[in-house]
Amino acid sequence: MTTFHSTSLDDSPAEPSVPLLTFRDGELLRAGRPHRVLSGSIHYFRVHPELWRDRLERLAALGLNTIDTYVAWNFHQRTNGPADFSGWRDLEAFIRLAGELGFDVIVRPGPYICAEWDNGAFPAWLTARPGLRPRSSDEQYLAAVAEWFDELIPRLAGLQAGRGGPIVAVQLENEFGSYGDDLGYLRWLRQALVERGIDELLYTADGPTELMLDGGTLPDVLATATFGSRAGEAAALLRSRRDGEPFLCAEYWNGWFDHWGGRHHVRAPESAVGVVDDILSLGGSVSIYMAHGGTNFGLWSGANHDGRVLTPTTTSYDSDAPVSEQGRMTAKGRVLRSSLTAFTGIEPPPAPADRPVLQAARVPFTPAADLLPALRAVGGAPGAPVTPAPRSFEELGQDAGLVLYRAHPILPTGSSTLTIRGLHDRAHVWIDGRLVGIVDEVEALDGIGVEGRGERVELEILVENQGRINYGPMLGEGKGILGTVQVDRRLVQGWQSLSLPIAEWGAAQLAEVTPAASRLADAEAEVSEHEGDTRPGFFRATLDLEAPADAFFALPDFGKGFLWINGFLLGRYWEVGPQVTLYVPGPLLSAGRNEIVVLELERVGSVLELRSEPELGPEEEHIELFG
Repeated sequence: MTTFHSTSLDDSPAEPSVPLLTFRDGELLRAGRPHRVLSGSIHYFRVHPELWRDRLERLAALGLNTIDTYVAWNFHQRTNGPADFSGWRDLEAFIRLAGELGFDVIVRPGPYICAEWDNGAFPAWLTARPGLRPRSSDEQYLAAVAEWFDELIPRLAGLQAGRGGPIVAVQLENEFGSYGDDLGYLRWLRQALVERGIDELLYTADGPTELMLDGGTLPDVLATATFGSRAGEAAALLRSRRDGEPFLCAEYWNGWFDHWGGRHHVRAPESAVGVVDDILSLGGSVSIYMAHGGTNFGLWSGANHDGRVLTPTTTSYDSDAPVSEQGRMTAKGRVLRSSLTAFTGIEPPPAPADRPVLQAARVPFTPAADLLPALRAVGGAPGAPVTPAPRSFEELGQDAGLVLYRAHPILPTGSSTLTIRGLHDRAHVWIDGRLVGIVDEVEALDGIGVEGRGERVELEILVENQGRINYGPMLGEGKGILGTVQVDRRLVQGWQSLSLPIAEWGAAQLAEVTPAASRLADAEAEVSEHEGDTRPGFFRATLDLEAPADAFFALPDFGKGFLWINGFLLGRYWEVGPQVTLYVPGPLLSAGRNEIVVLELERVGSVLELRSEPELGPEEEHIELFG
C-alpha cells in the first residue's frame, strides 16, 4: 500500500487536479493502472480516538487497501453553533492517520448518512425547523447544508490525493434512491462539493433495483451499489444501465446491526466472504460494511420504525464484523484475510495482539438518589414555567435524553382512562408518586386505567427519547409528547416540561444529583412512593484498578437505563436484550479509582459485573439482500 503525506490547509483555492481514481471501458484505474478497491468501513465517531490506530492496523491486517468513513454532521454540531472538529471530532487527524498507515480513504459526507446513527446524522435543531424538508431542494434545507459544507468540505479538499493526502473518492448523499427522486437536489450537492474544492472521484450509492437507481443516480457521476447478496444480479443491472462504468459495491453487508428486543444478527464466515469472492470474480471492487463497527456511545444510536412502533438500535454496533467491537479479529476476519491474500498475492501485516481485558469481578452499587426527587431537582421543578400543553424536546432545545412532564388534573371519582397522543417514544407514568404504567406509543393510545376520588392529583410522565429515526419517510420526527394527554375525553392542561439532557451530563452534573434531590425532598417535605422493594434512580459504584484495560460491564437484575464511567456516558442498557454487556474501551478507565454511575428507570439490581467476554445475546443468521 502507498503511504500518503498530509499537507496543511491554506486559504487559497487549489487548482483542480486529475483524480487518482478514474475508469475506462468498465475498468477502474488508479494513477492510470488497473485497480481494485478493497475497502472496509470504519467510523471515527464510533471508535475512541486513542484506539483509532489500533483499529486501523487491524483493518490493514485483513488485507484491505482502502478505508471509508461517513461524516456525522450532528456529532460535530450538536447545537446550532460553531462546528467542533477537535479531540474525538478531529476528522482530519483520523484521515491523516489512515494515510500514514498506507490506506486510500473514501469519505462519505452525506449530509445524510443513515448508518443507524441518530437522525441519520442530521442535527435535531435542523430537522425541528418548521416547514423544513430534509433531503430535498427545499431552500431552507439547502441553506443549512451550504453553511455546514462551508465548514466541512475545505477540510476534506485539502486532504485529497491530488494535494498530497489520502482521499481518493467522495460519496454524493447516501442511498437517496430509496428515499426520493429529487435529482435537482443531487445536482445541487454535486455542485456544492465541486465548488468547495472536491476534484477526486465522485460517486452515488444505491440499492441495485431499477426503482432505487432511477431516483439516486446522476448521468455524470459514477453509480455504485449497496447490497448483501446476489452480486451477479447487481453487476448485471449496473452494467446494463451504466455502460463503461466499473462495478463497485460501495457497501457490502457482511453482517447486520441489532435492535433492542430482537436477536444478535450474525452471518457465517463462508457465506459472508463468499460474496466478496463473487464481487472480485466479476471484476468488481468492494467496501465491506462494517469492517469494524464500533460502539454507539452515549445516546447516538438511531432507530427504525416497523410501521407500528419504534425499534431502537442497541448500544453495540459490533455488526458481526471481521474486526469485532473490542478489536479482535474474528473467524470471519481470518477467512477474509485468507481470501484477499489469495486474490492479491500480497501477505498483509500481522494484526496487533489482542488488548488486555479486566478479569471477571463483582462491584457493589450504592443508592445515590431516588428517581423522581432527583429528576425533579435537576430539571428545575420549583421554578419551571407552566404552559397549556406539554413541550416537545425540540421546543426545549434538547436533542436526546429525557423530559419529565408534570401537571395537576382532577381525576373523576371511579375509573377513567389516561391516554397520551403523539408519544415519542416511551413513557413512565406516575400519579401522586405511584407508578401506574410504562407505555410505548401504541400502548399510550390504548390508555392506562386509573382510579380517582374527584380530587386533583400530581401526574408525572417521564418520556425517553430512544433514538431518532435514521431511515425512511419518518426521518426527522420530533420527540416527547407531540400531541395531547387526556383523562377520558378531557384534555389535561397546565404543564411543566422539565428538560433532562443526560447525553450532555458529565461528572460535575452527576455529582449534583444527590444533594439536589435531597434539597428538593426537604422543601416539599415528601418521600416518593414506589411499588415493590426497590427504588429506581441513581446508583454509584467504585472500581479500583492497578492498571486500565478494556472491560465488559453487565448489570444483572437491572431493568433499563444508562451507565456513566468517569463522567462519560457509555450508553444504554436494557434487560430485553439481546445485548447483555457494554464494551468499555480501556482509555475510559484509569489506574486507581474509577467512578461508575447508573440511572435506572425500572428495576434495581445490586452489583456491577465485569465479564471476561462480550455477551451480545442469542444469535440469528441474517442475510440482507438489497435493503
